[in-house]
Amino acid sequence: MRALAQYVMRGPLQAGGVAALATVVPYLSWIGAAVVGLVVLRLGVVQGLNIGLWALLPAIGWAWFGNEPSVMAVLLLVFSMAVVLRGTMSWERSLLAGSALGLAIGLILPTLFPGMLAAVTDAFLEIYQWAYPGVAEQLGEDFRPIVSILVQGLMPGSYLGMAVAVTVLARYWQALLYNPGGFGREFHGFRLSRRVSALCVLLLVVAPMTGINPVLLGWVAGLPLLVAGIALVHGVVGLRSAGNLWLVAFYALLVVLSLQISLLLMLLAIVDSWLDFRRRIGPAGPAE
Repeated sequence: MRALAQYVMRGPLQAGGVAALATVVPYLSWIGAAVVGLVVLRLGVVQGLNIGLWALLPAIGWAWFGNEPSVMAVLLLVFSMAVVLRGTMSWERSLLAGSALGLAIGLILPTLFPGMLAAVTDAFLEIYQWAYPGVAEQLGEDFRPIVSILVQGLMPGSYLGMAVAVTVLARYWQALLYNPGGFGREFHGFRLSRRVSALCVLLLVVAPMTGINPVLLGWVAGLPLLVAGIALVHGVVGLRSAGNLWLVAFYALLVVLSLQISLLLMLLAIVDSWLDFRRRIGPAGPAE
């Protein structure tokens, strides 16, 4: 990954070529978005926009001809978050910008890509009816609207989650090349402010009453909390010099018990915004 980051930073031809080629190839479009994010973070918005146009053309092709909006959505989200992160040096504001754009994408997705959402809904229905035939039969005609709401929230939510991960990768590349160790210090210290934490909680509570897809709003409001919770775990492990084995175990649990661990991380992030656990814990002292 370091070699790839070094190569794309040699010049606009290399960066644009990698961004365009990666966006064309299925399942590698995230690399193109990461290249655009790196250029924005290092060289600024104008240079990032120039490279982003190389990746945007195949992304539009995926959306227009392939009925696949994820490539373009992730690219736009990464570009926006990278611009805000470069301008403000604040992960909090960058995540809020991503959430706001993610919400907008989620609201317009059913209008622009109804066929894609219908196809995904049909696929979900088939899988669920095969796995839980009794539940599907009990719900009857109400089953498809429920699955449709779920899909219309999960799809843009997954785009936002992928975009956050890609933006983190771009920031890591930047630190790896120009500020070794800087990303770790930055991420370990990230926590949400009390005001933003309260806003996320408020959105989660009122989601069913807004008329907006509650699954979508849950993703938009919950993702900043989840990222802050993950940063808290990394920060505590770093402060206590506990070793990477603890992080491996943490991510294994996150994969196996994703829902439960995610909710716990969000709760910890909310409490941390008020109590600041890392300041209270402090670094580990010398061994006796």
